[in-house]
Amino acid sequence: MFDASAALAAFGFELGVLKRVRRTGWWQVGVRDPESVAEHTMRAAQLAALIAAEEGASPERAAFLALWHDTQETRTGDLPHTAAPYLAKPDPRAITEDQTAALPDAARAVVRDAVGEYEDRESPESRCAKDADKLEMLLQALEYRDLGASGVDEWLASAQKDLFTRTARDLAAAALDLTPLSWRTGR
Repeated sequence: MFDASAALAAFGFELGVLKRVRRTGWWQVGVRDPESVAEHTMRAAQLAALIAAEEGASPERAAFLALWHDTQETRTGDLPHTAAPYLAKPDPRAITEDQTAALPDAARAVVRDAVGEYEDRESPESRCAKDADKLEMLLQALEYRDLGASGVDEWLASAQKDLFTRTARDLAAAALDLTPLSWRTGR
């Protein structure tokens, strides 16, 4: 049995797997080296904070929820939407419960509470975090399209579907109107 510090260190090593897990759906549109789950998570957390700030919610809480939203993929890998007809979607809460079983009480509670809140989509911050997850995918699809990936229209449509906040809907529309040159120059 691990002591508290060893359990936290072991979980830290497990979280490091997210730097190596690739977002597999991008392979289907020809992206040879897609972003990692950790790269996706970073921008999603940043976007969650920005959306929450504009929506009058807590940017810190929204970013925190986004930070934990895909940590279960250390255990499952990134499952593309095309796998859905063949596999039952794993329950993020159950995976998180298993992942955090050895952690000290406070750490275990903070992670489990964040995942539960994100999955429930009841708080303004959880809705901002979910919108950020989808918007990060939209931005990534546009970037990959600019690099020559074809077939990203499905990702663009999916990212815009069921956005909760006005800010996220406006951000998606604006991103679709920007040109790659404007991304780089800010004009």
